[in-house]
Formats: sequence, C-alpha cells, structure tokens
Amino acid sequence: MTVLAKEVVKKATREAFGDEIVELGKENKNIMIVDADIGGSCKTTKFMNELPKQHVNVGIAEQNAAGVAAGLSTTGKIPFVSTYAVFGSLRMAEQIRQEVCYPNLNVKIACSHGGLTPANDGGSHQAIEDMGVLRTFPNMTVIMGADYHSTRKLIRQASEMYGPVYLRFTRDAIPVIYDENEDFEIGKAKQIKDGKDVAIIANGDTVRLGLEAAEKLEQQGISVKLLDMHTIKPIDKEAILQCIEIGNIVTVEDHNILNGLGSAVSEVVAEAGKGKVRRIGVQDQFGQSAPYEKLLEINGITVENIVNAAKEML
Repeated sequence: MTVLAKEVVKKATREAFGDEIVELGKENKNIMIVDADIGGSCKTTKFMNELPKQHVNVGIAEQNAAGVAAGLSTTGKIPFVSTYAVFGSLRMAEQIRQEVCYPNLNVKIACSHGGLTPANDGGSHQAIEDMGVLRTFPNMTVIMGADYHSTRKLIRQASEMYGPVYLRFTRDAIPVIYDENEDFEIGKAKQIKDGKDVAIIANGDTVRLGLEAAEKLEQQGISVKLLDMHTIKPIDKEAILQCIEIGNIVTVEDHNILNGLGSAVSEVVAEAGKGKVRRIGVQDQFGQSAPYEKLLEINGITVENIVNAAKEML
C-alpha cells in the first residue's frame, strides 16, 4: 500500500521538472538543458540563471534541438531537450527517431503542456498523441508522473539510466497525491489500492480521478485495485497480468484512447487471451479552447464515468 499525501495541495508537474533539474545539474555537470526558447513556460529559467554553462537555447527550432542534444550526448553529456509536448513529440519525431533512438543515444525529451492541460490554448497546443507516437520508437522509454513528488523521483531516475526517455508534464496544477518520501521505479507500476472486483489503471494527471472513483466504488461495496502506470513503455506486464486475474479493467488517461495507455494495456490483455478492458480517455478528437476540467468532461474523463464503467463491467 502506498503512502498518500494528507493535505490537498496542487502543483503542476512542470514545476517538478524545474525544481529537480536544477538539483541534478548541480550534482552532475554533464547534465544540460537544450531549450527551444520557452524556458519560462517549461520552468528552465532557474537552471539557465544558476547553471549558464550547462544551458543552450537554440531558439524556436525544436528539430535542431534534437540534433544538438544528440551531438552533446556523444561527448558524454546528458541533455534534456525542453519544449511543449506537441512540439517535442510531433515536430521532432523524425529527428528523435533517426538521431536519438536509432543510434540509442542518452537524450531525454522533457515536455510540458502534455495532454489537454494547455486548455484555452486550443487543439493546436494540446498533445493528445505524443506518448502513443513515441512509444512506437525502439529504445524509447515513455513516462508521465501522477503528481509533483512522483515526477521528481522519475526525472531523477531518468537522468541516471542510459538511453532515450520521453518525460511528459502538465501545464495545469494537479493535486499532490503522494508523500515526498514515496519511492518509484521506472517500468514498475505503483499500486495505490488492492482489490478483487475491478482494476483501475491510470497514469499522469488522471490518477487522482482514479483515486476518487475507487473511493466512491468502495463506498458502494465494490473492491478496487488501483494502479498508477507512470511508465507507458516499458509497460509493467506483470502488474497487468495480475489485473487480468480480476477480469475487469478500466484504463484512464489524458491521451487519445488510440495507442496510449488503454491500447498498451489492451495489447497485454489480448495476448493473455482473457479479461475485459474499458478505455477512458480522449475520444479520438481534437480539443477546443476551454478550461482543462471542461475538456476532460467533454471526453468523458471524469470520476462519474470511471465509476459507471466499472459498475457496467460488473
């Protein structure tokens, strides 16, 4: 059983990146930031001010940022490319594939504004395909922490492992659900609750919705297993297989239901040849300019919908 934070505090996970990368940069002079001229939004300004020799701003040129990072990594540096998720996954996709993943270089792509959290910026800035696209690239690890503390822990682990990593952060503040001393491991799901009737597997900013839904279901006498699947690739197959023994699985994500968490879980379930999956996420449609919570509601990414999906499966 995990330790959850006792007070409801909200912090964007991009803040976790800004805070953790400064500490990492001071500890390891090989860690660098390659900025695409949006340091204020991506929270790398403090790093730039305190560690200017470890910071490069390539301007509004994300594809060049990937190439610069690839070059730096061949000299022993550990570069973090920092930009918005929609640019760091899609505009840079060819460069990440050819220059980072193909030669298996030690480059980290650290992106704010993941999923629907860009909200009023509209569909052009809402990255609903990013984790799905990048999980198809060989050698790539894909991660999204559920809150401030878990994100800091996962960023640190990403800096210590070799190879390409995609880290996705929220623009909007989301509830802090974990205690700062909680441990996390890349590639291993975090079990928040154990149960026997239905399994809820969520990641990123939707874990807090899964937690609320689990509590409501338990009040109705339904036993819930809840997993924070912070690593989309490599997916924790063992944890999913344990959920298959329950038989009923609901996945929740702030991402297109195609090729994201729901798809990754369904692949494991299909190969096992048993179990049922209901996917809750962005309904294969572009977003609008609206508040974040409204966009989640439009796509059915709500506590009520999770509860209903679980009850229908039973």
